[in-house]
Amino acid sequence: MNTMTATAAAPKVKGPIVWLDMDQKELDDAYDQIVYAPNRDQIGKRRLANSAAALKRIGKPSRFAYGPTPIEGLDVYRTAKPNAPIAIFIHGGAWRNGAASEFTCLAEPFVHAGAHFVVLDFTNVDDTKGSLFPMVEQVRRAVGWVYRNAAEKFGGDPNRLHLISHSSGSHLGGCTVTHDWAKDGFPLDILKGATLSSGMYDLKPVRLSKRSKYVAFTDEMEQKLSAMRHLDKLNTPLILTYGTYETPEFQRQSRDFAAAVKAAGKPVELLVGEGYNHFEMLETLTNPYGLLGRAVLTQMKLI
Repeated sequence: MNTMTATAAAPKVKGPIVWLDMDQKELDDAYDQIVYAPNRDQIGKRRLANSAAALKRIGKPSRFAYGPTPIEGLDVYRTAKPNAPIAIFIHGGAWRNGAASEFTCLAEPFVHAGAHFVVLDFTNVDDTKGSLFPMVEQVRRAVGWVYRNAAEKFGGDPNRLHLISHSSGSHLGGCTVTHDWAKDGFPLDILKGATLSSGMYDLKPVRLSKRSKYVAFTDEMEQKLSAMRHLDKLNTPLILTYGTYETPEFQRQSRDFAAAVKAAGKPVELLVGEGYNHFEMLETLTNPYGLLGRAVLTQMKLI
């Protein structure tokens, strides 16, 4: 009688469907970058090292306060070009991490191309008792501050503001480009272009994921802070991007948002980074010939 020396691995048992064709584990993984990008920490260390090196080359940024609390500040890396266009960057970090000082490496190609590069600091969801509203409000207010103060404070052209964002920063960016700017006394086209990379534009599936353990989602938050649902207020040409090695949900979110913007008859371009994961996509912004670098510099008419 033959005996089996090995047994086949038991097939994975799929749980109840929570979102689209995903069970809870699959949905949780789809909003957890480390599952699909195991080199996350390596890339983070590389960014910090590259930023330290860039700081020595282009010098320290000017720091300005856009609000009353210590975190409400922004770093401006100045170009020598007079009346230059301005790129405003919103960093990611799962709404929990990140600081303006960590992204100097992104500024260098823009400074050399003739643009001021502004990196925003803002609060995090752990310090707001789980609310995303303060983060969105601060980012919007920072953009307004740049528009009103750029010419006087650092010689920038307020009529050539462009937004760049990544990851959870692109969620905040989506809420920024779909804001009712006229309500705050600004032109509807305050932002002449925006490149939103690897973001989330509908909070419903995010709310169903394990991110709800630290974000206190409510019906109001889901509705008001889902850019997909406010396309009537969009007055900014968009470039949306994702990498083919990103999570299935981050890929879908960008595709669906791009399709919705196009269906609304508004300008949008969707760029796909072949072979890039979530964190590797941001590295292409540090290279003027990279996917994001070329896209943004072209949109800003700098190449």
